[in-house]
Amino acid sequence: MNAPTLTATEIAGMIDHAILKPELTRSDVDAQLDVAARYRIFSVCVRPSDVGYAAARLAGTGVAVGTVIGFPHGTTSTAAKAAEAGQAIADGAAELDMVINVGRLRSGLLDDVEADVRAVVEAADGRVVKVILETALLSDDDIEAGCRAAERAGAAFVKTSTGFAGGGATPEHIALMRRTVGPSVQVKASGGVRDLDTVLAFHAAGVTRFGTSGTATILDDAAARETGGGAAARVDESSY
Repeated sequence: MNAPTLTATEIAGMIDHAILKPELTRSDVDAQLDVAARYRIFSVCVRPSDVGYAAARLAGTGVAVGTVIGFPHGTTSTAAKAAEAGQAIADGAAELDMVINVGRLRSGLLDDVEADVRAVVEAADGRVVKVILETALLSDDDIEAGCRAAERAGAAFVKTSTGFAGGGATPEHIALMRRTVGPSVQVKASGGVRDLDTVLAFHAAGVTRFGTSGTATILDDAAARETGGGAAARVDESSY
């Protein structure tokens, strides 16, 4: 394997460590927050009910707390998404990853899609909003239309996937998203981002943020390649 084109520190600064599975216990969440703090990643993305707890536990670590809105299906009402966004911010969320209304996007109801995103952007009151398209369920035309609607509505990122729809990020979809949005909108990859080579390939295609639960594996591998050593010790995340 070749040495990475990014340092482990640079990669850590692009990771949103996902702690989203519904079955996670408080001790599971604690273990994953510890991973985030130990590796000094950019942020965690936690369940909405965990925002306040995560913000308190990570205080002073430099790790930001983000959460999800309308997750995982995107079918809650616009008013409910805006209210959820406001509550998340009150609880301490610095960033919001909202799920687009996939059915309305596929129906061509782009005014509704744009209004849905704009309501969350406005509720976010200047915080970063990432719009999850759920690309595995969309045609290329849908992806382009969703990206444009998100950009018009003021989103900071377009994002590939929730990880809950049976498909994740692909190089083809990432390239399509990157060339559709302007330079002020960034691209986040999530769903299937489990190893360093995937991170490097997606970054080369234009991704600047990664949603993953494979943080330790990715960063241990990056550190090992930097030093020219063998496989580094890894935290077993199979239960998370």
